[in-house]
Amino acid sequence: MKNLKKLFPIILLGILLLLAACGGDDQSGEGESNEGDNEAQEDKGSISIGMNNWAENVAVSNMWKIVLEEKGYDVSLEPVEKAILYEGLKNGDLDIGMEIWLPNTDQAFYEDFKEDIDWREEWYEGTDLALVVPSYVEDVNSIEDLNEHADKFESEIYGIDPGSSIMGLTEDVIADYGLEYELIGSSEPSMLAELQNRIDSEEPIVVTLWKPHWTFSEMDLKILEDPKNIYGDSENISYAARLGLEEDHPEVVEWFDNFMLNDDQLGSLMASLNEADSEQEGAQNWIDENQDLIDEWTGGSE
Repeated sequence: MKNLKKLFPIILLGILLLLAACGGDDQSGEGESNEGDNEAQEDKGSISIGMNNWAENVAVSNMWKIVLEEKGYDVSLEPVEKAILYEGLKNGDLDIGMEIWLPNTDQAFYEDFKEDIDWREEWYEGTDLALVVPSYVEDVNSIEDLNEHADKFESEIYGIDPGSSIMGLTEDVIADYGLEYELIGSSEPSMLAELQNRIDSEEPIVVTLWKPHWTFSEMDLKILEDPKNIYGDSENISYAARLGLEEDHPEVVEWFDNFMLNDDQLGSLMASLNEADSEQEGAQNWIDENQDLIDEWTGGSE
């Protein structure tokens, strides 16, 4: 009995330690469960954005990728040409296309897909499509001047992606003005590299370009007059979504409907990407400096 009395405090201490350990395990398990629940709440699904390789499109697409990811979405940017963009939206392979130029540039696509795509709000007003030369090419001010100086330009117009709207319109320009020029298809980065090389050596070149574009703030360029107005009047840029996206992700569609940029805002965004080491870094730098504007679109941070 005496030995049992001596052992009793030790047994009691062991029981207390065992209960404490069990309680700690339960608490730990509860914490892990809550953490998992929070992660599940943050995962709101996936959004795919079709991105054609135009400077303003790359800029706004990278910006929105970061904004949406901060809101809990898994976002992918899918490089596509314009024709593939519309097919992807129609088939549901893409959720959003950021760059729809209407009423002129993308009118043919609109007619083909108007019943198959959710055409949404404008986010930029007042575009320009044009043929452009460096300002030091003094004797060429209109598209009508090009044939007279074909040798100077080696009878070549440097363009971007074949199949893009501006390339199709430029083919119309060549035909309607009777230009004895070849339209060189490449990509926007390749065209801009050629433009920069010619400017560095002060050689003449004519390229397809558009506003908004960061080159107009960093290069001394001249838009050629278009007396026949083949490129059309100023347009607006809107976005489009696949049918059903509004039902699946109503808050995303609401945010994109609120999205609007003016010349200065879009110019600063494109410049930020152009000056940074990566597109993601440039977009993040711009977001950090324009959080109040983003909060206006999204209703504030969550």
